[in-house]
Amino acid sequence: MTTPSEPVVAERRHLVNLAYRLLGSLSEAEDAVQETYARWYALTPAQQDAISSPGAWLTTVAGRICLDVLGSARVRRERYVGEWLPEPLPDQTDPADRITLDESVSMAFLVALEAMTPAQRVALVLHDVFGYAFAEVAGITGRTPAACRELASAARRRIRAARPAAPPARQAALVRDFKQAWAAGDIDALIGLLDPGATLTADGGGRVRAALAPIEGGEVVARYVADLAGRSHGELTIEERAVNGRPGLVLRRGDELAAVYAFAVADDRITHIWAVRNPDKLRPWLG
Repeated sequence: MTTPSEPVVAERRHLVNLAYRLLGSLSEAEDAVQETYARWYALTPAQQDAISSPGAWLTTVAGRICLDVLGSARVRRERYVGEWLPEPLPDQTDPADRITLDESVSMAFLVALEAMTPAQRVALVLHDVFGYAFAEVAGITGRTPAACRELASAARRRIRAARPAAPPARQAALVRDFKQAWAAGDIDALIGLLDPGATLTADGGGRVRAALAPIEGGEVVARYVADLAGRSHGELTIEERAVNGRPGLVLRRGDELAAVYAFAVADDRITHIWAVRNPDKLRPWLG
């Protein structure tokens, strides 16, 4: 037998999927969804009954909460130590909150979203990823449908400016070769796998040691990662794992989880590496 609350509770996975794409942080997404439900249960039974589509109501509230969080996040990230990267996701999360791992949660896509204004990000994700009409997006952002259409269009142009991603199978092969070259300390092989303009961006959040600015140039990146392995004195192990649904690497130093590496691949070379080292962003990987 179902209860009136069950359809509302069933929206949780959709809301977490939406909030993670908007915020780039699973912990912040869960907080936003919790706040959404708190507002729903703060309504009287009569107020809840008057809402014709609880799912649409929850999505609207969650979208507005995320929009507010994105606005304040820009200020917080100005004080962040070093580069800020989205929180990486492992293969599995709690089934009730499982994120659908598709191109809209790839690290490359989430990083591209970070360069957008909060309104552009919300308009693009709601319309292009989740299929909401611009009239519905307007109700969430407080702008006109025409303005939301232009926001999404501007955001779309940013996404299209990026180089097209390689198929997952090709990325997996390059990441595997990178792992082997890294473990062997073969700098020439690493250079051959990296695009000449490759960039490595690390996120330590001031909690652990990490490069504070992006490292640019394929040869420079190759020597940087080779030096990391050299300074580990043989304690570093590298595992192949899916990161946000794409082939990546997990680094461990002894029994300690040291970093999660995500990659972008284009034109048969690795073009970008994102190294997340902030322990607060690695909690989903500890289970």
